[in-house]
Amino acid sequence: MKKTKIVVAVSGASGVNLGIKMLHLLPESVEKHFIMSQNSKTVLSHEMHDVTTHDNKNISASIASGSFGIDAMIIAPCSMNTLAKIACGIADNLITRCAAVMIKEQKKLILAPREMPFSAITLENMHKLSSLGIIIAPPVMAYYSQQQTLDDMENFIIGKWFDLLDIENNLYQRWQIEES
Repeated sequence: MKKTKIVVAVSGASGVNLGIKMLHLLPESVEKHFIMSQNSKTVLSHEMHDVTTHDNKNISASIASGSFGIDAMIIAPCSMNTLAKIACGIADNLITRCAAVMIKEQKKLILAPREMPFSAITLENMHKLSSLGIIIAPPVMAYYSQQQTLDDMENFIIGKWFDLLDIENNLYQRWQIEES
């Protein structure tokens, strides 16, 4: 049985822990590929196991080709710089090259912009990407799942991203209405 191949990329330094934690929570049934931008290398990539780590400068890496067969990609967090490059078709590093491949191959691409408030330019870029089928899924809290700790909050966000990637999970309490 073919393993699902997922790229997890991290651009920007703030919120890197969400991307790293998501990578660790992906099930073993997923073939994991990881890219870190230069600005996010404050987190040591050598601590990860069972993950193929790619150099963001290597735009000739296997995952930069549509024929490699990546099924989905998430950039979490996604810096405004990376989002703008993707919106403008700039593929000057491995993260943006992989995103361009996902768009041309019509594969699932999820961007998790973290910075707020969003400027008019950022919103315009998000709108453009959304109209192309890219999923814009910032790390936004919901209160119905009754998170009590930072870990609970992170699990909620990652669980929602897993839902978008069609990965079964029980990382958060789902919405329930008590029937009378």
